[in-house]
Amino acid sequence: MQVSIIVPVIDEAKQIQAFLLHLKERAPGAEVIVVDGGSSDHTVDLARGLCDQLLESSRSRPLQMNLGAEHAKGEVLWFLHADSEIPKNSLEEIKSELLNDETAGGCFRIRLLKGEWIYRIHDGLAHYAGKMLRVRCGDHGLFARRSVFEAVGGYPNVPLMEDVEFFRAIQRVGKVVWLPSRLIISYRRHEQIGIYRYTFICALMIALYCCGANSNFLANLYVKLIPLRNDHDHVAELPPVEAMIFSEFRGE
Repeated sequence: MQVSIIVPVIDEAKQIQAFLLHLKERAPGAEVIVVDGGSSDHTVDLARGLCDQLLESSRSRPLQMNLGAEHAKGEVLWFLHADSEIPKNSLEEIKSELLNDETAGGCFRIRLLKGEWIYRIHDGLAHYAGKMLRVRCGDHGLFARRSVFEAVGGYPNVPLMEDVEFFRAIQRVGKVVWLPSRLIISYRRHEQIGIYRYTFICALMIALYCCGANSNFLANLYVKLIPLRNDHDHVAELPPVEAMIFSEFRGE
């Protein structure tokens, strides 16, 4: 069962090499595809030679992931962020679950390596809320059979919540599994935006989405809630996804 790992990136020069070497160590045998969305730093140069395919796309996370899937050779598509750390034996866990023909795909749990209680909202309480609401975001390492990915039409081309919509879509096709192993994820968004503010924003976005709010409305609201100065330098300090959304919806 061939697994293709698809990594959408924008300006990830600080960590792309370490991440790709990490994948080689913990996911040997997987095809690794990096899809760059027009990085302005040295991400592309640093990734070249450390992945099986290096693709270039428009600056859009759903378009990047869909392009990676289109070029992937694997029967299983696993979507990862470049600021994460995968657990040992994660490939074996995915393959084991997919031996059941009824399983369409799934995700992992997450862990933020910070001790403050507020981080447990994100990697603890949010897990159970997500299961109840049938939602899961992309930092949980979503994976799906290629046939299921194609059946649901891949990731929808929307500015926000494309991962949540995709995860809900594959649940309509078959069973999804919530693997207990944890991905270690970055807390840079929490620190750059403000941990309490970011916790509130995340909870609000999911609540509004589940109440039927559309992606464009949510993206506009999202950038209005982020405490930004209107200058390019501050935008550049943001994590790539936030910088992209900010630039699109504030006209930068």
